Amino acid sequence: MTNEMVIVLDFGGQYNQLIARRVRECSVYCEVHPYTMTLDEIKAKKPKGIILTGGPNSVYGDGALTYDAALFSLGVPVLGICYGSQLMAHVLGGKVAPAEVSEYGKTEIEVTANDSMLFDGVPKKSITWMSHTDYIAAIPGGFRVTARTENCPVAAMEDKEKKLYATQFHPEVMHTEHGAMMIKNFVREICGCAGDWQMESFIETTVKNLREKIKDGKALCALSGGVDSSVAAVLLSKAIGKNLTCVFVDHGLLRKNEGDEVAEVFGEGGPYDLNFVRVDASARFYERLVSITDPEQKRKIIGEEFIRVFEAEAKKIGKVDFLVQGTIYPDVIESGLGKSAVIKSHHNVGGLPDCVDFREIVEPLRLLFKDEVREAGRRLGIPEKLVARQPFPGPGLGIRIIGEVTPEKVKIVQEADAIYREEIARAGADKGLGQYFAALTNMQSVGVMGDGRTYDYAIALRAVETSDFMTAESARLPWDVLQRAASRIVNEVQGVNRVLYDCTSKPPATIEFE
Repeated sequence: MTNEMVIVLDFGGQYNQLIARRVRECSVYCEVHPYTMTLDEIKAKKPKGIILTGGPNSVYGDGALTYDAALFSLGVPVLGICYGSQLMAHVLGGKVAPAEVSEYGKTEIEVTANDSMLFDGVPKKSITWMSHTDYIAAIPGGFRVTARTENCPVAAMEDKEKKLYATQFHPEVMHTEHGAMMIKNFVREICGCAGDWQMESFIETTVKNLREKIKDGKALCALSGGVDSSVAAVLLSKAIGKNLTCVFVDHGLLRKNEGDEVAEVFGEGGPYDLNFVRVDASARFYERLVSITDPEQKRKIIGEEFIRVFEAEAKKIGKVDFLVQGTIYPDVIESGLGKSAVIKSHHNVGGLPDCVDFREIVEPLRLLFKDEVREAGRRLGIPEKLVARQPFPGPGLGIRIIGEVTPEKVKIVQEADAIYREEIARAGADKGLGQYFAALTNMQSVGVMGDGRTYDYAIALRAVETSDFMTAESARLPWDVLQRAASRIVNEVQGVNRVLYDCTSKPPATIEFE
């Protein structure tokens, strides 16, 4: 694929995949690894650069995550971000201490070193995203301060000779005005990367590796009809042809008419030469979800039930050696890479339960971000309607229904969501939206319909703008679009008498509701 690589060492922050994503946007390949990766393992990768992430700890606290000082003597450029900057200072002889004034959120920095390569092209003053309670009180020998804020004397520092750079703020998040430029300066100018990470080479290499790995084995693909599993299925089909069987599990938690739409594209008579099996398992999923209200428990039940269905289908098909999943890089990282908090547990990343009969999981997209998956889909000739489809969670409407999941509630949210998406599309308001959907709250309130009082549910509408799905801003949809959608939902969907619009960004909220 490429001989150039930047390694991101994860110290437990929640923006770690964003760092990798920003590096990839510079056409430079990047991998995220836990901070426990050894020096020898790093050397074996021959990285052109290393980035140390943020994290929730204090570098001087008990059990603080740390790294050998030899990392900074490899001759490889290093960029420390937030905790990573403090770790660099602490390990190299500087001083980190509790800040008298903590900084969180949008903060103005002032660049104090006009000749810093990291800040080349960055205005003297700009807005960044801060999130820290500690600060660098004294820089190590050989370093100089390159940026500051009103309350933080070392917002950035560097040792140009040793190619060591550090920022107290987060250049990877969209709230940092010129963060993408700073990262590009690091990987392209400081690390000297040419930027030859191309999707064509990824597809060619992946198909070749899949063919060599699976050989004459049989593979079973979890095909949902979403972009991730669809691209994974087409990649496998190119590699092993009819030795791939695609199983579409209709768990009864899909959007309105979605099951039929998936079958129309991938089933008999469709454009793809796939072994396609559709399983209507909605009844067993509903039964398992009776009285379950905890979001995490719902995710685990749905994920486990998927495995059970695949087990049953595998036995019908015969010998199956590999299970194919459309896991992508954000799933891998969010499912607990290193010390990062587990945000999503339904991805089933990293292996199957002991009782499952499959020999191994195949995840051909596990190194790609969502927009890279879409690009791969286009290169593979998958129709744009499918490639551009907005993300849909694995647990489906199970995590867009607050509280217990029932067939009646599924029907409500399906109808409301269909109306909402229809009105957005009709108005052409979907341009630039990363994700938009309706969710069913667990709140019931009094309403008036006709001459009578009602006590029904409230629907929450959500629409966000995002480039990476790790941070997002609530979309400012035209008011008349929201009014039409709300009016139709209340009038056409039985059981709903109130419609709300979620205007919360991520962070602090997530994009999904549970």
